[in-house]
This record gives sequence, C-alpha cells and structure tokens, in this order.
Amino acid sequence: MQDTVRRILTARVYDVAEETPLDPLKRLSARLDRPALLKREDLQPVFSFKIRGAYNKIAALTEAELARGVICASAGNHAQGVALAAARRGAASTIVMPTTTPGIKVAAVKALGGNVVLHGDSFDDAYAHARALEKDTGAAFVHPFDDPDVIAGQGTVGLEILRQHPDPIDAVFIPIGGGGLAAGVAAIVRFLRPETRIIGVEPADAPTMKSALAAGHVVTLDQVGLFADGVAVKRAGDETFRLCRDLLDEIVLVDTDAICAAVKDIFDDVRAVAEPSGAVALAGMKVWAARNPGAGALVAINSGANVNFDRLRHVAERAEIGEGAEALLAVAMPDRRDDYHRFLQALDGRSVTEFNYRWSGDGRAQIFVGVGLRDGAAERENLIARLQSDGYAVEDMSDNETAKLHVRYMVGGRTIGLPHERLLRFEFPERPGAFLRFLNSLQPAWALTLFHYRNHGDDVGRVLAGVSIAPDQVAALWTALDALGYPYVDETDNPACRLFLDGAA
Repeated sequence: MQDTVRRILTARVYDVAEETPLDPLKRLSARLDRPALLKREDLQPVFSFKIRGAYNKIAALTEAELARGVICASAGNHAQGVALAAARRGAASTIVMPTTTPGIKVAAVKALGGNVVLHGDSFDDAYAHARALEKDTGAAFVHPFDDPDVIAGQGTVGLEILRQHPDPIDAVFIPIGGGGLAAGVAAIVRFLRPETRIIGVEPADAPTMKSALAAGHVVTLDQVGLFADGVAVKRAGDETFRLCRDLLDEIVLVDTDAICAAVKDIFDDVRAVAEPSGAVALAGMKVWAARNPGAGALVAINSGANVNFDRLRHVAERAEIGEGAEALLAVAMPDRRDDYHRFLQALDGRSVTEFNYRWSGDGRAQIFVGVGLRDGAAERENLIARLQSDGYAVEDMSDNETAKLHVRYMVGGRTIGLPHERLLRFEFPERPGAFLRFLNSLQPAWALTLFHYRNHGDDVGRVLAGVSIAPDQVAALWTALDALGYPYVDETDNPACRLFLDGAA
C-alpha cells in the first residue's frame, strides 16, 4: 500500500485532468437523514475519471517509448482517456475497439486524435488484437486498470475527496469494474483516514471483484450484465485484486433498478445525467445506508457521464421501481364495469402509473397495472395484501425482469370475436379520477376492450382504448366523448392498429 500511496502523491494528472467538485446531494441527504456527497468525475474533459490513470501512465513513459506510440483496447471511457493523454504528450495512439462499438464512441476517440482499429465482436477479441499489435509495433500498452501507474492516477480522486472534505467521513463508495479506481482510492483513504469505511459497489450481474474475494483469487466470470457497461468486466486485475482484498471493508451489489434510481437521484440533485456505471456507487450508498443508519457523511463517486442517449429510455422506465416509488402488479378480476370502479377505489387514492388491459372474451380481465407508492416495499406488500383480501388475484411483477422488459409492452394483440371494435387514442388529464370519468361516459352496452396507459411525466396521459360498439351506436359514442372533453382521435383504420390489434382484420 505504501508504494501505491507514494505513486498517488507524486502522480501527474493535472496537465489534462480537472480537480472535480464534491457536491452535496441535498435532496438525497434529507431522505437519508445524513450528509450525502457526490464526487463529480463526470466533469472531466472526457466525462470520466479514466483520463487520470491514462495520463499518469503515459506521462511516466520515456521519450523513446513515447516515440513508439501507445496502444490500448477499450470500447469506451479508457479509449478516450488514452487518446487525449497521448495527444497531450505528443505520442501516437492506437485504440483497438470491437466492431460492435457505437459510432458515437468511435467518433469521439478519433476527434481526440486516436487511430481507431476495429477488431472482433467483443472486448476480449479487441484486447487480444491490441496485445498482438503491441508486439508487432513496440508500442507501449496502457492497461485500463491493472497497472501501478494507472491505479495511482485513479487514486488522486480519493486524495481530492479527503482534501475537499476535511471533516470525518463515515464511508466512501467506489464503483468496481476491473478495480483500478477502487484500488487507488482505497489505498489513499486507508492511509490518510483509516477510520473511514471503504465500500466497493458492483452490479449484481457483474460481481467480478466480490467473486474473486470470495474465492481467494482472481476468477473469470462466464458472463456479465452489460447495462452498466463501464463496470462490465469479467476478470479483475491481479494488482487491483491484491489491493482491494487488503483495503476494502466490503462490497455491495446493486441491481439494474437501483442503478436507474441512482441516475435519477443524481439528476434531481445536480441536474447531471450519469452513465449507469457512473451511478453504481450512489446506488450502493443508498443500499448500505438503509442497512447502517447513522448521522455521518457518506461520499459516492460518479465515475462518468458517457451514456448513450437511447439508454435513457430504459433508465426512466426503471427508476421509479428502483427507488420503491412504483409497484407493478398483475391483477385478475371479473371483466365488468363495476369491478374496474371497485378496483380503482381499492387503490385508496394512489396514482395509477400504468394500466394495460386487453379483452379476452372469457369474462375475466387480466390487468398489468403500475401503482405509485410513497413508502416503498412495505407499502407495496400492504397494498397487495389488501387487494387480495378484497378478492383480487394479484401477482407482484415489480421484481420480474421478463415482465418489466417485455410483457408490459406485449399486453394487447388481436382478439377473436370483436367485429365492431373502435380503437381510440386519447389525451387524458393527469389528475385523479380521469379514468373513472372516462368509464362513466360509456353506456353499459359499450364494452371496454382495450386500455393502454403509461405515465411519462407530462401534463397529459397518452391512452389507447378500445370500445366494442354496434355500428348504429357509433354516433352516440362520438357525442359522449365530445361531452367528456378529452381530446381523441379515431385510430381504427390506422395500419398499426389494423395489423396488430384488430381481431376482425
């Protein structure tokens, strides 16, 4: 550890890296009832802490080594760090990236001066090719984490935290992929503040370091989840394992929903959008704080903000579940208008965040419903118990990955025996009772056959509804809907509805 600390104290990172702020998270602090702070490595020039280790390694090379250039394998943040660091030192850089790397990341590396070589379908393929090129060209290989100089560069994050917060810190939370950041930060924190707990955090589907610590040696996982791709590493480093084994107090595992909730927490407090791996540490902080109540300060490291824009849709869908603010339930009930009324009343004023239903023709309604919660898991359990005591068959889907990823979007489809179904797209006002008003506007003979709604945070709710109605009653339906006052469009002849929803098509 002393050698690592010496390297950290003499690390050269500030030619390119910034001393990033340690921001208080006021909203989260109020919820945890203790100070929570966030180290903002998302504000680095390449939006990630990786620039520190890359530059410190390259700065330690001799002039002769620099003349031969540097090489690395990476599909993300390390690639950008190496490209920028090499450019600042006047060295050529070759970045081997998998052919599956998103174009935006390839373009970012090229813009920083890196020579991109696309090879293989996975990181392992790219890594092997980079090592082969290293031998052929004599370029210096810059490892993403398992190198003493890289570890030391990342350790400067911990040095800044301790300087920026001279008061006691109960625990520091560090995301772990290969372990470079965790090893460096743990070394300097343990050396200067031995009383501070050092907690590593990993995704539950990528427990690389935790598995190694349990086995007593570095192991290679068969597969890892890719949602938090910045920490999706199958094998930890030998040096990082040695340091983490000796210095970490524990490792906390967090699931995808918890990571999404942490992304939202960061946005709510500091208006920054973290990449999933950047929010891993904060997710772990929340889990640990719930198990370890206290009043002392907690610090989490936001390791980066290189997030693909399309990933945000998934984050938004899962954040409410991850923070215990939404329950997803499958509810079976008789397919009668009065039973919908009774079910909504049984929710006792809770907001409906999602409502998916399709007529089956057997007299039973199977509904996929989202319900807003105020008090997390305990309230969810109480709600389910109450609904079951009222005679509803309820299955909790809140932790069902297939339901959350797929089934919720598949509730619907064609159904046989509805030759006179009208399909209507509405804008419902986002206020309690809007759905009941709609139901009350329908005559008893008009059967509700489809209802699809998901809250998207707008002031209006987007709804697709189906109504089975005799042709001679359609004019009366239009009159009733006009009186209701909700904007609507008849989508019965829309090709999307005709091909995938219309049982008579």
